[in-house]
Amino acid sequence: MFPMPKLCGFSLLFAVLTLALTDVRAAPAAITGLCPDGSVFIVQTTAAIPCQGAKLVNADEVPPMRPEYLPSPYTWQVYNEARSPNNPYNLIDAARQIREMEGGGGNRPTTPPAVSSGPPAVSNTTQAEQVAEATRPSTVAPLDLGLADQELRDLFQIVQLSQEYTPASFSRETADGRGLFAVSLAHSGAFENRLRDAWASRGGLAGGGVLLFTALSKQPEEFFANFTFVQNHLTFQPDVESARQLGILQGRLGALQANELVLGYVVLPEQIDLSAELDIYWNDRRITSRFF
Repeated sequence: MFPMPKLCGFSLLFAVLTLALTDVRAAPAAITGLCPDGSVFIVQTTAAIPCQGAKLVNADEVPPMRPEYLPSPYTWQVYNEARSPNNPYNLIDAARQIREMEGGGGNRPTTPPAVSSGPPAVSNTTQAEQVAEATRPSTVAPLDLGLADQELRDLFQIVQLSQEYTPASFSRETADGRGLFAVSLAHSGAFENRLRDAWASRGGLAGGGVLLFTALSKQPEEFFANFTFVQNHLTFQPDVESARQLGILQGRLGALQANELVLGYVVLPEQIDLSAELDIYWNDRRITSRFF
């Protein structure tokens, strides 16, 4: 009388497991493919394929992705769009100035002009120069920390020598293709202590690590220190207008002359661990580095 219920229970359990295994095997697999623009997609259904003319491939057939299609922080994209001279938000002031100049000052726009933080237009400049000035991001002047010229040279050497054991450097051709434009970052405990001492009487700094950076161009170039730092789920983009987040020790941001050097620092949030891998974005490039 008793063995029968045990057999029925075992049969029922076997049937349930068999049904579950069947459902797992029947689950749809992911669809991997390439779009004509070179981007890669992974979707669950053919209806979700994001482009026309897609080529379906096996997962092990996906070629290396081009750098412009690698994932990048959303805030980095927003930042670059906000700084772009082609952004209509940035072009409106220039357009109003052009209308004023073409009308000889008599045909002024009916809407009040937006408040601009840049310097006023100079009457003896050309129209092209005024438009360029209206669309150019504001520059940041060097911060005076009482560093002597030799100390500034030492900081530059620290950044360069650090690349041998903790490489964190971007390098690309200049805009005219006649030289290299290099941007490097490094950590210096001595400078971090010096910087915190200098800010102690001015409200102090955030508790995160401090990185030095240099930018050096062999030909005329533009540099705006538009860095983005990403670690785990934290994304940080320093405000170039706040010396508590990003400061210039030598040189300037904006248009640089040939062989002009920029030396500055970035104060990171305390949640960022410099001993762990840190993704750093600059313009359309990305590097991963550790600083300890």
